[in-house]
Amino acid sequence: MLTVEWSLTSGWEKPYIRPLENLSLHPASSSLHYAVELFEGMKAYRGVDGKIRLFRPTLNMDRMVRSAARATLPPSLGVKKPTKALLYVILSPVGPYFASGSFNPISLWADPKYVRAWKGGTGDCKLGGNYGSSIYAQREAMELGCQQVLWLYGEDHQITEVGTMNLFLYWENEDGEEELATPPLDGIILPGVTRQSILELARKWGEFKVSERYITMSDLTAALEENRVKEMFGAGTACVVCPISKILYKGKNLHIPTMENGPQLATRFLNQLTDIQYGREDSEWALLVS
Repeated sequence: MLTVEWSLTSGWEKPYIRPLENLSLHPASSSLHYAVELFEGMKAYRGVDGKIRLFRPTLNMDRMVRSAARATLPPSLGVKKPTKALLYVILSPVGPYFASGSFNPISLWADPKYVRAWKGGTGDCKLGGNYGSSIYAQREAMELGCQQVLWLYGEDHQITEVGTMNLFLYWENEDGEEELATPPLDGIILPGVTRQSILELARKWGEFKVSERYITMSDLTAALEENRVKEMFGAGTACVVCPISKILYKGKNLHIPTMENGPQLATRFLNQLTDIQYGREDSEWALLVS
């Protein structure tokens, strides 16, 4: 197999011909040719007591089973049906992304010319192809001075996800109700573990309306003009909760008053979830492994 390595510092290196058995992944692998592969993102937390905990791992495993069924793994494409499959478990030490209660907001670029997922597609599965196709849009967002993409869908510019995170809007809705809203799981939204946990916590508190509903950019802009938006934030395994402060949409910067409002709710979710993850609060959501 002819291989040529590339690095940012050296560019393309000298070509080499190596035996196939020396390659970590066979070049005929269907994951390379057809993107038939899936992954899961799950962190282990070393708690304040020194013990290791997993956060709701059965939800990750359930999602992995659903993704595998959608991707038909193990696959059969163009050749004989496989008799083997391989599961990689990559262990990588990571620290917390931020100190509890201290985190920075992000800016988003919203443009309907790029779509993350579509009805009948695989947006609700953790498949590599969903993410590889989003990199170009992410680069364009950064060139425009934004940190992430706010993915829109449909002619009415429905708000779906932010980067690789689920999205939440805390506002006073059209009926004057205090509401925490997030897009519904309709096939284009990834069923995030953090997303589900935030919804369950909010419903347990019972302090405001909690909805899984469609929100359009016109809904958001009208609410901003009427000062009805309190907070907007992303949620996912990596960052847990990430506040949003600006959206670039149709050439105009929309200011989201998340930080001016505390951000009280985002911080509350962050603190409660990390307290469980790091063992400061006992919960059935934390699985003790050592």
